[in-house]
Parts: sequence; C-alpha cells; structure tokens
Amino acid sequence: MNPGIKNKLMHVSTATLCTALFKRGLRNQFLQDVHPLKGNKPNMVGPAFTLRYIPAREDLNDISVFQNPDHPQRASVEACPEGHVMMIDSRKDPRAASAGSILVTRLMVRGCAGVVTDGGFRDAPEIAEMEIPTYHNRASAPTNLTLHQALEFDTPIGCGDVAVFPGDMIVGDGEGVVVIPQHLVDDIAHEAWEMTIFEDFVLEQVQQGKSIIGLYPATKEETRASFAAWRKEKGR
Repeated sequence: MNPGIKNKLMHVSTATLCTALFKRGLRNQFLQDVHPLKGNKPNMVGPAFTLRYIPAREDLNDISVFQNPDHPQRASVEACPEGHVMMIDSRKDPRAASAGSILVTRLMVRGCAGVVTDGGFRDAPEIAEMEIPTYHNRASAPTNLTLHQALEFDTPIGCGDVAVFPGDMIVGDGEGVVVIPQHLVDDIAHEAWEMTIFEDFVLEQVQQGKSIIGLYPATKEETRASFAAWRKEKGR
C-alpha cells in the first residue's frame, strides 16, 4: 500500500475515521463487541484478507479434517498476503476459538499485519503478548471444531456486524477496529489526518481554558486564524 497513506492511518484514531466515514453516509463501519487483546500497541493497518466460518456440522467437522492440507482454516493462514489483516467471520460466537497461538504465530511470522475475529481466541494470554495486533470478543478455550466449520476464504464476510470485502482497509487501535471501503481509503486517510491536526489544536486550547463555543467546530474566524498560526508554528 501507499506508504504515505499507511503513515496517516497509523497516526489517526478509529473514532476520527468513523467521523470521516459518517460524513460520507457510512454509519456502520466500526466492529461491534471486538476488542484488542492488549492495548498500548501501534495502530493495526492493512488490507483485509478474509476467512468465513459457518455452524459446524458434526459429521463433516471432526478432528480428522485438519489432516487435509486444503482445509480452509489452514490454507487461509498460508495464503494471507504479507501486510494484510486476517479478518475472521465467527458469527459473533466466542463459545469456541477462531484460532490459537500456533496459527497466530504463523501469521505473524509470515508478515501479517494483524488478526481480527468477532469470536474468540484460545491461548489468549500468549497471543496478547505477541507483537502482532490481535482483536476478539473474549477468550475461548474450546477448539473451533466444536462449533465452527471453516468454509471459505478471500470472499466477502460479516465481522462484528460489519460487511468486510477483501481489500477493504482495516484500521485498529486501543478502542477497536474500523473498516474503510477500498475506494475511499485515500480520501478518508487524508481527511482523518487533517481532522487529527485540528483536534490536537482544539485540545490544547481547551486545556488552556478556552470555551468550545466557536472553537469546536470552528465557527469563528478568529478560531480559523488562530489554528492557521498554530499549525505554521508547529510545522504541521
């Protein structure tokens, strides 16, 4: 991906991105009930690569399925391109694991930018300590085979009540994960970057005792002039 766009997305919040998306009529791009395993990590940024589970059919989903080298869960781990975010549709059901530490480690070693599921991870304490960003609903020890049947990968999915298409841009921070439609990535990244600079200015003004009226939003000319001067001074 474009390094400049990635840099901007690495330094803006999912909250700001949601506002930029809302301005374009997109109200449902933030994954519901999906949380970082561990906070205080750099933003997760990368195109989506998807895996979809369906409810398990017991006669088709016993432990022997993992012996098949083409099993969709295993095959998707080996197919996920470097720099992409593995997005897993587990039907918002964390009663069984979407993956565990071995598969997440393999994705990390292969250069995956992050792993997200609307279900749960097993080995969650170990995964939380890895360098790769990871997001889930909650920890879940049972194997995915007990409830989930891997069906296909690199196709459109639903994750956390949000539609995710392969190639959509995924951004995660300490609050959660947002999905940016592929055709809007450049515009949204630029707008969120500009919004972040302005909000940094606003926060500084509020900390100094300024009222938000006329400041946020900037409805007064003096606010716009002060921001322009501040931006020039800060080199932003």
